[in-house]
Amino acid sequence: MDFKLLEKTLSDHAQPHFRARQVWAWAARGAAGFEQMTDLPGALRATLAERVPFSSLALQVETRAGDGTVKALFRTVDGHPLEAVMMSYPARSAARVRRSVCLSSQSGCPLTCTFCATGAMHFARNLSASEIVDQALHFRRSCELDGPLPSNCVFMGMGEPLLNLDSVLAACERLPDLGISHRHTAISTVGWIPGIEALAQQEMPLRLALSVHAAEEALRSQLMPVNERHPLRDVIDACRAFYARKRRRVFVEYVMLAGVNDSYAQALELARLLSGPERSTAERRPGATRTRRAPGGPQDSASRGERNAAAIFKVNLIPYNPISAARRAGENGSLRPAYTGSTPAAIAAFRDALRSRGIPTTVRLTRGREITAACGQLAGKGVS
Repeated sequence: MDFKLLEKTLSDHAQPHFRARQVWAWAARGAAGFEQMTDLPGALRATLAERVPFSSLALQVETRAGDGTVKALFRTVDGHPLEAVMMSYPARSAARVRRSVCLSSQSGCPLTCTFCATGAMHFARNLSASEIVDQALHFRRSCELDGPLPSNCVFMGMGEPLLNLDSVLAACERLPDLGISHRHTAISTVGWIPGIEALAQQEMPLRLALSVHAAEEALRSQLMPVNERHPLRDVIDACRAFYARKRRRVFVEYVMLAGVNDSYAQALELARLLSGPERSTAERRPGATRTRRAPGGPQDSASRGERNAAAIFKVNLIPYNPISAARRAGENGSLRPAYTGSTPAAIAAFRDALRSRGIPTTVRLTRGREITAACGQLAGKGVS
């Protein structure tokens, strides 16, 4: 709900401050409306129902995939589209299911990565903390009927979260009340260095996920134009500084594109990038943190780099999820590149090359592809 409007309405009606906490506690537990908040006076419940919309978002379409993934298309009060996803995964016990919500931080995205459907959308605006939380609350309420509740959250939906960090952090403050701890919350970035540095100063033990997708600067700039502003080597330095400050491993996201970034040589280049060696002071971005290098020969430095990389980074290889021509169409009608996903054999070989260099690597389990809810497919259009 719109927390600012709620607080203003309560203040206008001379209500004590604790009423806002009561309302939030009910919402976080899955209440479907003010009428269920039985410890509020009846007249106040009626007033809130009249003056404060229970959600700051309007649900347009909700679709479900055979693997249990649920995608919701919302619109803001000023008409901007956004999508959020809830994914289900088998837990260790066959009788249980683990659920994770994927939240959006913006309507659209200004950073135009060429393999992502969101990047072809018109960028509307940042979402407020209320609009972010309401995505999670929607799934919290829906789970009241078929549990279990979501226990994990990733900011990997629409938008670049670090361009809207204040609202994202304000939303994260409330997620534990929904049963999603800070340690089970990950914020993904294309490599926005000021945001990485600001996130490192936060006390919440949030996780950082970095979209890399190519270890070579020129290729990454083709795939992700933001690389021209924040070169990858500087971004990796910022991630190392994040780890030094937080002692939280950084997840490296790498979408597998056939014939583009999936060769054995490119896997080795990624391993070298994550392992070092560290650059000299003259090479580093001004103000970046420098870690002390212990004495030793080249072989010792290489093995030490692999050990450091294993502590700091974990790579998630992402099978590419196809995007239709309609979703690749930009605002001017031009089509963005049509990529093909790497074969399972190519992904396995890439994974094995990284593991042989001491880099922890997994292959992401694809969820929601049939309803265009998988990584890179969100476009504010529902199913098409």
